[in-house]
Amino acid sequence: MVQKTRKKKSGISIFAIFLMMAAIAAFAYISIITPENYNILEYADKTSPYSLTIKPDSSGYKIIPVSPPEKKADSPASISENGLHSRNAILIRLKDNTILMQKNSDEKIYPASLTKMMTTIVAIENLYNLKEKIKLTNSMFQGLFEADASMAGFQPGEEVRAIDLLYGVMLPSGAECCIALAEHIAGSEENFVNLMNQKAEDLGMKNTHFENTTGLHIENHYTTVEDLAVLLSYALENDAFREIFTTFRYSTPPTNVHPGGITFYSTMYEKLGDQNIADGEILGGKTGYTDKAGLCLASLAKVGREEYILITTGAKGNHKTEQYNVTDAVAVYNSIRK
Repeated sequence: MVQKTRKKKSGISIFAIFLMMAAIAAFAYISIITPENYNILEYADKTSPYSLTIKPDSSGYKIIPVSPPEKKADSPASISENGLHSRNAILIRLKDNTILMQKNSDEKIYPASLTKMMTTIVAIENLYNLKEKIKLTNSMFQGLFEADASMAGFQPGEEVRAIDLLYGVMLPSGAECCIALAEHIAGSEENFVNLMNQKAEDLGMKNTHFENTTGLHIENHYTTVEDLAVLLSYALENDAFREIFTTFRYSTPPTNVHPGGITFYSTMYEKLGDQNIADGEILGGKTGYTDKAGLCLASLAKVGREEYILITTGAKGNHKTEQYNVTDAVAVYNSIRK
């Protein structure tokens, strides 16, 4: 009888120990998975291109900005990156900055005249009056003709409104307009370039450095198509920039040198010709070219109800060949799955 009782008590003890071990294991599991004990929590703000890393410390949670994660495309372009003439490309849906297609998007490239998008937005943000007149001087033209830079057609001694210079920068890609705006705003092109690099830093363009306002080739003047997409997405939020970027034809009022004014045409629209995209249109763009940069294009298009931006660089060819930068843009926009 005593032996049976001991066996019964022994069984109860083992059962109690088992229950205690199970309780400890459950408590440990709950402790591990509760938010207070996460090592890293990631929070993506849908209204911002940035992500936040949240780490606990003794005083609470610290919020630390980190590089934005690559977004997955839910309606990608069907064109293969190998089907492009351009060495570098990135296609983004503008409303949420979702990357739909990319090719060597973080590779260092020379931006050529795509530089002028930064020149334009920095100038707009630093001009108090877009209709103020700026007088062009002989020094503003120094070296431009020798470098075979694109020109808008203004002349030394001409008094031109700031807004006309901005159109001169973006449509015919006028280098003299870049220098005139830079010197008027910052006192020199060098000082203005400092503003450009500061803006690039503010926008998180970590792989970008500017040396001039025109995009004329310099080894230390570089960026990536990924950074240029960040720039264009930002700049298009500015009404004045968007208006200029999407203009096909613009005529200046009379000046002291050109009594009939000057009419500019967008280099992109001229090269686009009669090429169309299905269920949409290319709304605007900026071309670029140097021997080192190849044929480049930054463009904005509307396909269906959505807007997209595409940056391409490094296409073979030149001004006299087929414009493979434009050909690529039409192909990519036509490939978007709706």
